[in-house]
Amino acid sequence: MPDWSYHTIFKPLVSRLPNAVGREFIHRGMNIVSSLPGGTAFIEFLGHMTPSPALKKNLFGLTFSNPIGLSGKIDPFLSGTKAFSHLGFGFIEIGPITRTPNQSENPARFSKNKDEIIFPNPLESMGIEQALQRLQALKPLNKPIFIRLGQELSVEETISILPSFSPYGAAFIIEKMYESEKFYAMKRVMKSKPIFLSIQQSSVYHDLPLIQKLKESGCIDGIFLEERPEIVEKEQSFPVKQTTELIQTVKYLKSNGFDHVPLMISGGVLEPEDALTLISEGVKLILLTNGYVLSGPGLPKRINEAIEDQLGILQEKRSGWIWYWLFGLLITLGGLIALFFSMTFVILPYDEAFLGLTREELIVINPTIIYFMAHDRMTLAGTMISGGVLYMQLARHAVMFGYHWARKAIHLGGTVGFLGILLFIAYGYFDWLHAIFWIVLLPFFMIGRRKTNYSNRSPISKNRTNHPTWKKSLWGQLCFVVLGFSFIIGGLVISFIGATNVFVPTDIGFICMTPDQLNDVNGRLISLIAHDRAGFGSALISVGLLVLMISLWGFHQGEKWVWKTLLIGGIPAFVSGIVTHFIIGYTTFIHILPAYFALFLYVTGLILSRSFFFETNRK
Repeated sequence: MPDWSYHTIFKPLVSRLPNAVGREFIHRGMNIVSSLPGGTAFIEFLGHMTPSPALKKNLFGLTFSNPIGLSGKIDPFLSGTKAFSHLGFGFIEIGPITRTPNQSENPARFSKNKDEIIFPNPLESMGIEQALQRLQALKPLNKPIFIRLGQELSVEETISILPSFSPYGAAFIIEKMYESEKFYAMKRVMKSKPIFLSIQQSSVYHDLPLIQKLKESGCIDGIFLEERPEIVEKEQSFPVKQTTELIQTVKYLKSNGFDHVPLMISGGVLEPEDALTLISEGVKLILLTNGYVLSGPGLPKRINEAIEDQLGILQEKRSGWIWYWLFGLLITLGGLIALFFSMTFVILPYDEAFLGLTREELIVINPTIIYFMAHDRMTLAGTMISGGVLYMQLARHAVMFGYHWARKAIHLGGTVGFLGILLFIAYGYFDWLHAIFWIVLLPFFMIGRRKTNYSNRSPISKNRTNHPTWKKSLWGQLCFVVLGFSFIIGGLVISFIGATNVFVPTDIGFICMTPDQLNDVNGRLISLIAHDRAGFGSALISVGLLVLMISLWGFHQGEKWVWKTLLIGGIPAFVSGIVTHFIIGYTTFIHILPAYFALFLYVTGLILSRSFFFETNRK
């Protein structure tokens, strides 16, 4: 569930649901999607959450794809854990696990007035048996799992259950302060698996002597500093902005001999800036808590992209992108040529040869047939020009620097475009000019594909905070995502209509002839018109995919070229798709309504996202 759908649709809706119903609705829904065939691929397609290989790190003998994890507070009963493992996290925490389940009468809920999460006190938790059952049912995740054992467990209970949980946990977090001998007993049971001490950051100052003894004895592998709670009777909340307090505690520990002890943080992170500040102070791992709910599911991705941005890896220009740029240029030129013919001759010699009728003879029979065909061919030409612009911009501004998302967008859009030639055959009229055009394009596409195999770079982000411009841009992103899906659906509908009825009722009203009458005029005329619709339908699907993938994967603060690409790329398609109807007099409102709706999304998306793309200094 990306931020553009979470903040605009789902969060306002589920926050109205009682108690934990909203949480479980989202978690179970995501889990169902991830469990379906192709579900994880669909999640990755929407969110593009996979972190950059540059963020990979090794700690405690474990490999982390990135230093950001998800706290067990967010998913205490593992209802969404399978999905969370695909949302950009480097590790997942499970727990706290207590002796018996704790399902509070007042489970965690969202407070609109304070814009915070109210948790029960004590936290919701699974009992030992329930946790084991859930873990057994959970398929192995591709992330390290940290298992948190609740403080109500005695040392004997903790030691006795560790072997049962060992197959599922890569590391264990102990919430209770024990003497070093007790931790040694746990380590003997766990052998090589790391054990971490969990302690509230506000308790460090009082318990420092005890923590130092544990450190000196070497019985703990690291320390998790917990965010400070604010407790009111049976409820508690965790202030989301605790970065300053946590950093003070980290510095205090380091000044007292903990320089070489891995320090980790649970909570206190609301924005990418918070995580970056903690990491700069030497924090090794971070668990997101209620900040994840408030900022949205895209928070780990935003943090990962901000971390890579801070690494300062230079954007080196790569070779090979020029072939994709030339591919887009040829499509643009092809669209301009098609536009010229659609505004002049409309019917070409090979069309006349197929029909056995000349353009003049067709005009004598019914001039609106020519106008109708011009309308189809103009919209196809405009769509081709728009698609060519998108290909050129993706090649010049993203593939050139090795961004894999742009290469993937070109591959998918181009492949679908090439497959559209199969529709021509299905409609009974094989257009040799189109076939020659595709043959000319194919080498540029294939050479570009081969020469850009190096494209493995993940996006970086200048965005650091949840500022109003970022929040507004999510609405703009939603508009473009819906626009991309609309183009795809529209292309599929046009292709389907062309393959079946060919005409919609408003078409018949404009031409003033039924399909039977058209067949009586010429038995091949409908095949020729259907062929035009095949070209437009497949081109619209291809462009829709490009718009969709740019909207899903290319929205990054300060990337002006993305906004300019959407602006310039949309103009030819909308001008040809709307103005053409007025030129030929085909102005039936219901027929042009989808184009009006798309234009509304286009303009609204540009307005709402412009400041986000053009702000480079604002963090």
